[in-house]
Amino acid sequence: MAQTHSNGNSTSSFNIPKITFTKLFINGEFVDSVSGKTFETIDPRTEEKIADIAEGDKDDVDLAVKAAREAFDHGPWPRMSGSERGRIIMKYVDLVEEHLEELAALDALDVGKVLSHGKARELPFATSVLRYYAGGADKIHGKTLKLANQLQGYTLYEPIGVVGHIIPWNFPSGMFFFKVGPALAAGCTMVVKPAEQSPLSALYCAHLAKLAGIPDGVINVITGYGPTAGAAITSHMDIDCVSFTGSTEVGRLVMQAAATSNLKSVSLELGGKSPLIVFDDVDVDSAVNIALMGGFANKGEYCVCSSRIFVQEGIYDEFVTKIASYVKGMTVGDPFEPSTIQGPQADKAQYDKVLSYIEHGKRQGATLLTGGNPCREKGYYIEPTIFTNVKDDMLIATDEIFGPVMCVIKFKTIEEAIARANATRYGLAAGIATKDLNIANTVSRSIRAGIVWINCYMAFDADSPYGGYKMSGFGREFGMDALYKYLQVKSVVTPVHNSPWL
Repeated sequence: MAQTHSNGNSTSSFNIPKITFTKLFINGEFVDSVSGKTFETIDPRTEEKIADIAEGDKDDVDLAVKAAREAFDHGPWPRMSGSERGRIIMKYVDLVEEHLEELAALDALDVGKVLSHGKARELPFATSVLRYYAGGADKIHGKTLKLANQLQGYTLYEPIGVVGHIIPWNFPSGMFFFKVGPALAAGCTMVVKPAEQSPLSALYCAHLAKLAGIPDGVINVITGYGPTAGAAITSHMDIDCVSFTGSTEVGRLVMQAAATSNLKSVSLELGGKSPLIVFDDVDVDSAVNIALMGGFANKGEYCVCSSRIFVQEGIYDEFVTKIASYVKGMTVGDPFEPSTIQGPQADKAQYDKVLSYIEHGKRQGATLLTGGNPCREKGYYIEPTIFTNVKDDMLIATDEIFGPVMCVIKFKTIEEAIARANATRYGLAAGIATKDLNIANTVSRSIRAGIVWINCYMAFDADSPYGGYKMSGFGREFGMDALYKYLQVKSVVTPVHNSPWL
């Protein structure tokens, strides 16, 4: 994958890898791009180059799709029994678990993810998802049909074919496994394009897949830019399905490309502006902890971020005082340091975007309660930021910021909270904090979102599907729902002659 050596000069006790260059992964081999071009990946801690990355484009995507098509049409992977595929995926999980620290370090280096959190929570969850789909590989079965005429029928679930996965930069390793896992279990082959900001861990994941015994051509990784490599995937005539996670704006382009090429199926997990509704019957300290998890985890760089916190007026003042006190003490720093809670934003573009929204909030009249400034002399670090006195039509309340910016908004009644929570073009996730079961039931059924957490947040599980309503997309990640989107349903019907029963 790369030439590496350790950087012994780090202030952290962790030995940070030094990477020189990377290649593409096609048909089981690391290869240069056809053009020979490269691009730089930048360390958000230092604003310095990490490595030169092979820049794949249409020609490289063509080669990767050719390898994936050959592996699907003539290779062993879709022709294995589900139990055999599951056994190999289990071996893959074991290898990933052996190398969790390396993967966590690559994501920390590439996009500033906190190393300790990656090792302790994100990557163990990702491996649990991969293990779930290893167990699901032999649970794919159709139905026997009771037909009206003298016929018998049944359904088959068949792998959809070659899949294009386009994954975002905010959870590079996790998203790789969330998409690759169910597609592997279904018997598909695939081309994966990681975000240009976070190419490193996807290449390492591909390397581990080969070591696990996944056949050549089943997983291919093309690093490059969205308008070139990504567009080549979405418009490719020999890709049968595209799964995309990213912005709503790019999701539109993915759908357009799929429609104007071969009408490939599409799954989109897009943006969000998720509400957390805190009712005044709750323990305030518990609600503050839920809000902190929902609003500031992963630097606010995640699609289900609860950036709109609706707090009922009876506890509003106490809630605001307590959450501001905690946020002022959060450690923003090097993601390799054990004491760090929040690392740098992923890149300069995201850093500038977040700061611009903070300025929008101040200019439009919201009250800056805490934070709002860049911090540290070097790197893309921003203080965790809270606004109060936010109106629903302010940009900080309507737009997905994808950063550590929280709006705390006062409300009076259940009806008001539901209406304001739903007053968004997005519908990915929501949270409710209450001790009242009737409130929890009413609100959870009234919120237009793909997943609703009650008295918790970010409570993902491999068996719990989630995805969007409205402009947050369609299709589901996790659960067997995610596996079935990589399968086609075929009905098989034959006549039944002289049967004693139908």
